[in-house]
Amino acid sequence: MKKLISLTVSAALLLAPLAYTINAPALNLKVDAVSAASEEAPAATAKPAAPKPTAKPTAKPKPTVKPTPKPTAKPTPKATAKPAATAEAAAKPAATAKPTATAKPAATAKPTVTAKPTATVAPAPTAKPVTVKQNVYQDGVYVAYGNAYSKGTEGAKVTIKDGKITDIELLRTSPKLIDRNARENYSGVWAAYKLMKDRLLGQTRDSAAAVDAVSGATRSSNGWKLSVDRAFERALKVKPADAAYFEGDHMGVDPEGKYAVFASYDANKLTAVKLYPLTAAGDFVDEKTYTAEQTAAIAAITPVLLANGSSAQPVAGFEAESKAAIKAFRDAEQNASINNTSAYIDGFYSSYGTARSVGVERADVVIRNGKLVDVKLYRLGTNLIDRGATAYAEVVKANAPMTAKLLANGSYIANYNEKVDGISGATESSHGWNQAVERAFEKALKVPAAGQYFDGKFAGVDNASKIFMLADVAGDQVTGIKLSLFGTDGKLIADDKLTAEQKTLVEQLTAGLLDKGVQIADITGQEALTAAARAALTDALTNASKEQGAYKDGTFTAYGDAYDKGTNKADVTLRNGKIVNVALSRVGMNMVDLGKNAYAEVQKALPQLTASFLAAGTREGAQQVDAVSGATSSSNALKAAVDRAYGKAEVVEAGKAAYFNGTFIGVSTDKTVNVMVTVKYNVPVSMIVYYLDAAGKVKTYDQLTAAEQAVKAEIENTSTGNGLHKYGYRAAAFGSNDAEKEVSAKAVEAIKAALETAGK
Repeated sequence: MKKLISLTVSAALLLAPLAYTINAPALNLKVDAVSAASEEAPAATAKPAAPKPTAKPTAKPKPTVKPTPKPTAKPTPKATAKPAATAEAAAKPAATAKPTATAKPAATAKPTVTAKPTATVAPAPTAKPVTVKQNVYQDGVYVAYGNAYSKGTEGAKVTIKDGKITDIELLRTSPKLIDRNARENYSGVWAAYKLMKDRLLGQTRDSAAAVDAVSGATRSSNGWKLSVDRAFERALKVKPADAAYFEGDHMGVDPEGKYAVFASYDANKLTAVKLYPLTAAGDFVDEKTYTAEQTAAIAAITPVLLANGSSAQPVAGFEAESKAAIKAFRDAEQNASINNTSAYIDGFYSSYGTARSVGVERADVVIRNGKLVDVKLYRLGTNLIDRGATAYAEVVKANAPMTAKLLANGSYIANYNEKVDGISGATESSHGWNQAVERAFEKALKVPAAGQYFDGKFAGVDNASKIFMLADVAGDQVTGIKLSLFGTDGKLIADDKLTAEQKTLVEQLTAGLLDKGVQIADITGQEALTAAARAALTDALTNASKEQGAYKDGTFTAYGDAYDKGTNKADVTLRNGKIVNVALSRVGMNMVDLGKNAYAEVQKALPQLTASFLAAGTREGAQQVDAVSGATSSSNALKAAVDRAYGKAEVVEAGKAAYFNGTFIGVSTDKTVNVMVTVKYNVPVSMIVYYLDAAGKVKTYDQLTAAEQAVKAEIENTSTGNGLHKYGYRAAAFGSNDAEKEVSAKAVEAIKAALETAGK
């Protein structure tokens, strides 16, 4: 019996029966770009000569000097079932697109009560309270960037409601304009994320402009404030008649990451263009190392872009380079445009293709200005875990060329033709990847397409991998279910291999799920498998949902707090926010799994905790797991490791920070030097150096050479325990002689390894 699907299956559906109006899991709609790209050096040795900004980031925006626009009636946009194949074809006026504004401000965030607009931007005498202006802005989610410079720019993803900031994600980008990992930024920026977010939450446009910059991160703070002001400008229901562009320097990158363009604009026209080739890592190529071909291409293409902008035609002899440069310019133009016409909300999205009895394809994408700027493709097995290199050989070979094809297209491939668009030998997987990217674009639509679920066949598996399910969904209804059981070998049992009892059980579960959904009553004697069937249906419906979840799928490695005998490690595999696999281990000071050399109590605890974490299934549930008697410290450390793994998987970091707080260890490449780093306030504040023998045991002080003692003293005595450690940011080898330099180089390797284990 077909039942109508609703949006709200809670996480509790895994174990508790609810009504079969299919209550899909409540998913977090806040999304953001994935961390990527290169590190911004404090003193770049070879910076490209970036155009000088015409609008300084530090300048306070002047929102109130503009005449109050009169809201005009806008036609209601028609939501389409599928997004257009390219940003140009799919573009819709931002003013008419109504983003889904579901993000809510953090409960503790409050407006800065002392912040006031400067006198130069005071409202006209007739403009009374802020509430008069609130209806000037269209509620929604807006992404805007500050002025670009040679290492990237600041950005902000702002949720505006009733004229105020109700949620905000601060971005710090690389030249490729993808939000980079916080710890890859200047150390001064690390603490600024949270401080500026707290200061900006709840503010109006005027009061946000008056927020104080964070000391030590003035440029980034002002860049974020400028981004926020531009987001408000984009949110205007009636755009200014006297300006088409944000004045300043704007950067764009083509989807393949071949070129970056700096485009300088005044209020109504393009004034300058600078073109830079990019490295494979997304950094600017040093101008001193330009090849003759690169120099010639830049000289030929730049004036064409300046003269014709995004309407430029490829230059003869430089067709491929021209096409990439034009795409990069178009991206810069969109970043500069007050009325950004992208039909999509920038950010990270993940989706699935059509499921089959052998598994399914998944794509994780990053969308900016309606273009695909990053994509990772996966082939999942019947347990819905990425098979990686163990997938069919032809599918593994097809991954890279299909990734390149999608990036070159800048989106999914419309009107996909397996003979033309598929990769030979893997046409089915190619189609699945393309379909997954198409669905990811639909998730990103500012104006959601009709329906709460995609039509198609979707796979679901309970997190203990007892039941595999294929669910047919059409018109927000489950129209069919094919249920299979896993054998003890982890493989699906073929239908003709099922016992009579198993066949009866499958028939009962299938009929019950179709009739009652997750409200199916327990089958006497098969309560565990009934619960697994509920969980598998929930999983399939989550995979079919058009809403983006709060966590990325995949395997994430994290550690508990360390001490002078080693640490505890957890490799946690997540799907739809659920723990579907976990591998726990106890490692020594050399970071090698101790295995049977671990304490007996710990050896006994590991399988018990593994089963408990899988049964708990969620981030919150894992923290409620009881410690194993005799291994309390390791149990608590592993619970912390699981929580940190979830922290690494967050699509939008709940508290954006460079590092987790705690104690972490790392070891040199040759496993002779171990450094223990303590992190407080999300920055490394102290370090202890240990030297290891061939068995991984810590040497006593009297066993150390003079050079080892000197390096240990230098690292340990340059810590205050409260502020950033001297070697906590871009550590480099040191020493007064060759022996000390050799030892310090290994210590620096260990420091970097420890910071990697501590990193978010």
